[in-house]
Amino acid sequence: MAMASAVAGAAGGKPKPALLLLSRVDAAFSAALRARFRVRDFYASAAPLPAFLAAAAAAAATAEDPQAPRAVLVAGGGAILVDEAFLDAAPSLRCVVTTSAGVDHVDLAECKSRGVAVAGAGTVYSADVADHAVGLLIDVLRRVTAADRYVRQGLWPVRGDYPLGSKLGGKRVGIIGLGSIGSLIAKRLEAFGCVVSYHSRSPKASAPYRYFPDVHDLAADSDVLVVACALSDATRRIVGRRALDALGTGGVVVNVARGGNVDERELVAALQEGRIAGAGLDVFEDEPHVPPELMAMDNVVLTGHEAAFTEDSIADLRELMIGNLEAFFTGKPLLTPVLHP
Repeated sequence: MAMASAVAGAAGGKPKPALLLLSRVDAAFSAALRARFRVRDFYASAAPLPAFLAAAAAAAATAEDPQAPRAVLVAGGGAILVDEAFLDAAPSLRCVVTTSAGVDHVDLAECKSRGVAVAGAGTVYSADVADHAVGLLIDVLRRVTAADRYVRQGLWPVRGDYPLGSKLGGKRVGIIGLGSIGSLIAKRLEAFGCVVSYHSRSPKASAPYRYFPDVHDLAADSDVLVVACALSDATRRIVGRRALDALGTGGVVVNVARGGNVDERELVAALQEGRIAGAGLDVFEDEPHVPPELMAMDNVVLTGHEAAFTEDSIADLRELMIGNLEAFFTGKPLLTPVLHP
């Protein structure tokens, strides 16, 4: 229905609003955006970002493009930062819509000072990230991909059975960040018979799990640490040597949050020295670069920042991003606001 109304509006002679597109999108998403908006695509321009923004601002004064772009759709992950310099280069912007749930790539304080609204992905990814976190944990504990490599290399008939793994049921799992993703991880692990506890900025009144105000204490009481919190100054490298040592030699770390939430150098050292047992990692400090030490370890399972992405979540994201943009351009409340203007 939203699509029909937008197309009907365009057919009725109303000009499509200008949109800056700073995210790689598939053909279906691109077509849906272009049906509703006059899209200026950064990745199709082949221009450096400052030149792209300058050209968009300059074109707004021409007859060809009489409206200055008031909204931008930007990818998460930090490849593009919506900061003071970005906003200076695009002074007409009044809305930032990001494809990620995390907004560490957006300077919220600067946006607020300029009256720029911000919308994120909300909970559209939450279930898929939770599934992925549990999958990583099972893989590490049961050594699924390591055993798969062992069989494919023809080692089973030569060396015999692959070493046994560890069961998930009964494990004490400490979750860092009990937001929408962390809560879904907790529910899934409860079904496996795990004992769940958590750390967050403050206790959650509705959470039935034990709360730890200190990550070190959470780690000391856990067999597994699952990192599911947003990245901020307070959570940057929240899992460092102190927490890793508290987790202990049988401990496992799973990170589906941001690479910066874990001190990667300390994690590598803890794994190399046998101070923890394994890790399941979807995110890294310097993506897409992964420390070669991690890639050489059979007790580490790696995926390339893909926990959120399934065919289902991408379809849901497409609808949500368009919904937020249409809400902004028609003066309605954003569907998933992070910051109101």
